[in-house]
Amino acid sequence: MARAAPGAGIGLRAPHHEELVARRPPLALVEVHSENFFADGGAPLAALERARALYPLSLHGVGLSLGSADPLDERHLARLEALVRRFEPALVSEHLSWSSIDGRHANQLLPLPFTREAVEHVAARIAHVQERLGRRILVENVSTYLEFDEGAMPEWEFVAEVVRRSGCGLLLDVSNVHVNAVNHGFEASGYLGAIDPARVAEYHLAGHERWELGLVDTHSRRVAPEVWSLFRAALARIGPRPTVVEWDLDVPALDVLLDEASKAHALLSAASEPVTA
Repeated sequence: MARAAPGAGIGLRAPHHEELVARRPPLALVEVHSENFFADGGAPLAALERARALYPLSLHGVGLSLGSADPLDERHLARLEALVRRFEPALVSEHLSWSSIDGRHANQLLPLPFTREAVEHVAARIAHVQERLGRRILVENVSTYLEFDEGAMPEWEFVAEVVRRSGCGLLLDVSNVHVNAVNHGFEASGYLGAIDPARVAEYHLAGHERWELGLVDTHSRRVAPEVWSLFRAALARIGPRPTVVEWDLDVPALDVLLDEASKAHALLSAASEPVTA
């Protein structure tokens, strides 16, 4: 299993597979959505084999529905387990959300209520996934546009408690912290202050858009200046970690993604430099 250095990488999408392998740009890692590679064979898996030979790999899931009241999908877990065993990724992650109920899938990452009951529920399910895979996973804080009335704690305490109780790591999506801070009216700096740096194993950065209801995490733009500023604050408090720039809609030329990754890499490198008197 290749370890990912605390540098910058990109979310690898199908339009860039061939060009990435041909050019071999310097990246700390590449990340893919796990479910896109659940087949037993074919071109996507062959492309991932080529990328994996060049870079440490991060598998990022979107369909496990960790927070659902439905039983965990054991067929999904079996496919994920097979993928993990085949590619030996540096990182494996999922979202701290739910997306299915009564066997119906919403195709959305939906928010959880920030309650003690929800902490216990999702922490137990994460622990089951980790036992099944034989390794620690990371969970990602998600962007939200509505909140439950019965929340017993703020989001950052909920995230920190789930990570602590389950023993998993945190994929800290800096862009989602900013989006939620604007949408729900809290200070993003306070969110960062509640997170145990020892639990953070990866960062995400992505672009968002402003719609009528607020900011929407569309992954369709360059990273906003406000998010870069928050990323600097995260690096100052938590330190450098492997960092992935995501772009899923209106996917641009590879060079645009590489340019965003180079900005992240420069900040990571600056944060790694020793302070001299």
